[in-house]
Amino acid sequence: MPHFVIDCSENIINLKSPQEIIQKVYNTAEASNLFEKGDIKVRINPFKYYTIGNTQNDFIHIFANIMEGRTAEQKKTMSDSIIKELKTMFPDVPIISINVRDFEKATYCNKSMI
Repeated sequence: MPHFVIDCSENIINLKSPQEIIQKVYNTAEASNLFEKGDIKVRINPFKYYTIGNTQNDFIHIFANIMEGRTAEQKKTMSDSIIKELKTMFPDVPIISINVRDFEKATYCNKSMI
């Protein structure tokens, strides 16, 4: 169920392969023990056109969308772990960030639920 969508500058995938980045986020999210094994989904969107404070500085930002029910502390611990791993992977990238958003169980629907 959890979706991790990685937005980044295009140069990021020149520094490390998309699969390597995706796998790092997947492994770190899985290690949090907040999700069922095999349910984690990770995607990457490299951007060619963007501005960061009117510069072309590299960036990585992850939008984590998860089902409601985890505590703020659990989400913070997971966020910190993902950023620590990416910071190690990309020590020269000036902007690496994440935010976590909760899906509401009452309004979530997928194909298998119909």
